[in-house]
Amino acid sequence: MTAAPHHPQIVETSAPPPAEKSPLDASERLQMQWTSEEDTDVFARQLAALPETRNAFITLHGDLGAGKTTFVRHLLRALGVTGRIKSPTYAVVEPHQANGLDIWHFDFYRFNDPRELEDAGFRDIFASPGLKIAEWPEKAGSLTPTADIAIYIEALDDEKRRVTLEARTFSGKTLLKGLNV
Repeated sequence: MTAAPHHPQIVETSAPPPAEKSPLDASERLQMQWTSEEDTDVFARQLAALPETRNAFITLHGDLGAGKTTFVRHLLRALGVTGRIKSPTYAVVEPHQANGLDIWHFDFYRFNDPRELEDAGFRDIFASPGLKIAEWPEKAGSLTPTADIAIYIEALDDEKRRVTLEARTFSGKTLLKGLNV
């Protein structure tokens, strides 16, 4: 005899099959190369200057050491964050505030199950205004909202990075159009 569940399952344990996705057109994708950390800083400043960034959700993809956290540090500095900016690898999220802007920097690297996002109560953060930046978003599965911009960083050598930006929302497309790269 099996007992009937008293509570519905909060999170699906398996992701639905991927939907057919059409390739992104040129207006939804941007590629560039950063040849130094200065290039990373210049790009971060351009992104920080765009008004849409204040309420964007940006995901960062790339291998360990690709430069995801370095990029975030430059972006947060460009937005006016002062003091120490540390990686949220162990804390999962580091909140920041600058010039009246709430910023949350997530690192889901240590997640073993996407349900940890739900258990941690991050749904409220994603529903609130402000900038959200997530490293290793794939570890959170489909529990995060659709990213406005997904940034893929590939280390070509110690200094050079191939960077691909994909706009996944209308706001993301507006962000890409505003960049001067």
